[in-house]
Amino acid sequence: MREKRPIVFIAFVAGILFLACNMFVQSRLDDSIRENRLIDEQFIEGAPPMVAFTTVALGGFRGLIADFLWLRAISLQDQGKYFEMVQLASWIMKLQPKSTATAAYLAWNMAYNISVTYSSPVDRWRWVNRGLDLYHEAMQYNPNDPVLYKELGWIYQHKLGNILDDAQRYYKYQMALRMMTILGKHYPDWKMLAAAPATEDALRAALKPDSTFYAELKEAGYDSLSMLSEAFREAEGTFPEKLASRMKNKEEIELVTNYMRVRWLKEVTMLSPADILKVNEKYGDLDWVLPESFAIYWAMLGIEKSPERQSIDCSRMITQSLQVTFTNGRMLLPDDKPSEDFLLIPNFSVADAVRQSYLDAIAENPDIKSFRDAYENFMSRAITTMYSYGQYTKAQQFYDYLTDHKKNRATRLPFDQYVLKQWQEEIRDAGFKQANDMINGLIFRSCILLGYGDKTAADAHLQLARMAYNRYMKDMGTETRTQLPPFSQMTSEIAQACIRNLPKGIADRIKAQLLLEAQQAPEATGSKTEPATPAPAGK
Repeated sequence: MREKRPIVFIAFVAGILFLACNMFVQSRLDDSIRENRLIDEQFIEGAPPMVAFTTVALGGFRGLIADFLWLRAISLQDQGKYFEMVQLASWIMKLQPKSTATAAYLAWNMAYNISVTYSSPVDRWRWVNRGLDLYHEAMQYNPNDPVLYKELGWIYQHKLGNILDDAQRYYKYQMALRMMTILGKHYPDWKMLAAAPATEDALRAALKPDSTFYAELKEAGYDSLSMLSEAFREAEGTFPEKLASRMKNKEEIELVTNYMRVRWLKEVTMLSPADILKVNEKYGDLDWVLPESFAIYWAMLGIEKSPERQSIDCSRMITQSLQVTFTNGRMLLPDDKPSEDFLLIPNFSVADAVRQSYLDAIAENPDIKSFRDAYENFMSRAITTMYSYGQYTKAQQFYDYLTDHKKNRATRLPFDQYVLKQWQEEIRDAGFKQANDMINGLIFRSCILLGYGDKTAADAHLQLARMAYNRYMKDMGTETRTQLPPFSQMTSEIAQACIRNLPKGIADRIKAQLLLEAQQAPEATGSKTEPATPAPAGK
């Protein structure tokens, strides 16, 4: 024992010396980290307490703990025990808050891999939302990381916007329900929301000096705006009666309501009305209940956060989402209430942005003919699509652009004849079945649009159906074997089928509109002659 004492003493002294040296070296390392900004001190100061603690106190041990949690998460996923993974993912994020790859993988795993293990759309939507929430958490820690913006935009573009997932219609319905509940309506006044106070200090500053709002808040039993915000959300965007009955100043009601909506929107979706205004001003008035609008939003911010403000992936995402928005960028809802019985129709406000994207591609690749061909094909489709929805002025403008591009303005057809020619080419070589299907399709679409309240588009579709009908009947001449039924009979049969088979609210609207038109003027029977010249552009 006596022989071992010197060894123990030496080991003890050596340990003390090593500890003292370690403290000295650690102090120098800490100074070097601060001087060279190897840790984002601004991030630490603004981070949640748990994140700040783990970042500063645990040091290198954070990686070991995170690795253990990763192994635990993988084991749980293999066992199909997913719910504990949500908390583990949040802990991993707090231990490695600056790791974008960590956040991207964990969020993507929830939105894609875990969600599809469930058959219920409700369960799938829950896991997609878990992934979105994890992206939001990561963006709080990394507000300037462009990769997160791109990855979040991809979830909206591909997972929610595409049709590959069986639950995609449910996703779109839930997005519409959430956004319309938060905003109070389908199409809010974004300028008014952008001007609303974004913080409680800003709200206090906006209230007049003689305001009694906070006194009324106390009297109603709410000690803070956070308590009121919770009650406002539980009431689906309205003030509780015990507070609403006390608030008499209409300006204050509007101010506080807008503050509540902006705060709710930010906390749930991380969208900023000011940035939404920028997107709308640049690309057109988007429908903000649809995933493509979110994809464009996050891709635009991703470009702004990228070095030199350039990102090929984000630019491509914007172009692709704009093209989808042009063809399916407006959601029509029965009675303008969220429903899975929605209808997607074109959003022509983005037509100029889509056209410009083709022109930019041509300018960047002047020697590649395929870009010019793609541009001309898009313009031709856009013109006929706009015309079919009654957007005559915009269709005429795009026709002018197209003829200027082709440099054949001197020999071009009059606009209405050009549109008719496009449809004639579709109907010219069609047999009886193809012509019947095409005309029935236009009439059916007209009835559907009528049922969703878009009478302008419904009338335009019906006009095109009549044009196609008359063209076909003229080409058939006296050949009775391939004659179509009278146009009035076709429209009546399809309308009655829609009334019988569509949801009651849509069917009732079709029935009421047809009854009104019947009272105003009986429908003429079909004719074998050419139709009168379509309505001039702009009317």
